[in-house]
Amino acid sequence: MQLVDTHVHVNFKNFEPDLETVRSRWQEVGVTRLVHSCVTPSEFEQIQSIADRFPEVSFAVGLHPLDTDLNEKGWQPSVGEQIHNLAKSDPRVVAIGETGLDFFKAENKTAQIAGFTAQLQVAHTLDLPVIIHCRDAAIATREVLEAFNAETSKPVKGVMHCWAGTPEETQWFLDLGMYISFSGVVTFKNAKTLQAAAKIVPSDRLLIETDCPFLAPVPERGKRNEPAYVLHVAEKLAELRGEPLADLAAQTTANAFKLFNLS
Repeated sequence: MQLVDTHVHVNFKNFEPDLETVRSRWQEVGVTRLVHSCVTPSEFEQIQSIADRFPEVSFAVGLHPLDTDLNEKGWQPSVGEQIHNLAKSDPRVVAIGETGLDFFKAENKTAQIAGFTAQLQVAHTLDLPVIIHCRDAAIATREVLEAFNAETSKPVKGVMHCWAGTPEETQWFLDLGMYISFSGVVTFKNAKTLQAAAKIVPSDRLLIETDCPFLAPVPERGKRNEPAYVLHVAEKLAELRGEPLADLAAQTTANAFKLFNLS
């Protein structure tokens, strides 16, 4: 059985002491490919070095919405140019992101929307998928995507990562052609609405992830999350959807290879 963890952050410092051992554990459970997301372009060389060590790692480049105005100047077009150039510089770049909108505690909505739209344009220009972070911002995210698609010849493709929306919101993004990726959140006992959403996603649009080191799934909740735990996400989704685990693993692996054009 093969699995693809479509969203990891193993460049974070809490993986430095034992990343080789962490890799051994993901290999033991059948994780054969990983997509490493990017919070800021400044991480690019660090993520590249991880992919140099572990050839099963492909990666993205982008700017997280919560980092849109860390320089207190809002979104800067030069950052979009930097993301474009970095994405072109390495064939292992398979996506733009993570980008999107996070309105949970945001006071910079205008800057976030500008940065999100600019990164959609980079993805469109380079024909790459986008990895979309969406927290308390489903309506605005849908509006940005609809407006962008209306102005382009080809709708943007991508994934709603670490999805936590309602069934209604899930359908919005399915209608826009997006893949839906579930993390350890779907295993939580209080995630009944999300679990209902997981049941309506067509098999050919379903992805799995850990978003490690965050959000470790049951039964590992409270620990540092790691790619091996994506198996627990797959197990829970198979249970919810009434599917054999092997079938769900094969389908989500095929979906990841298709969306991210993995070799």
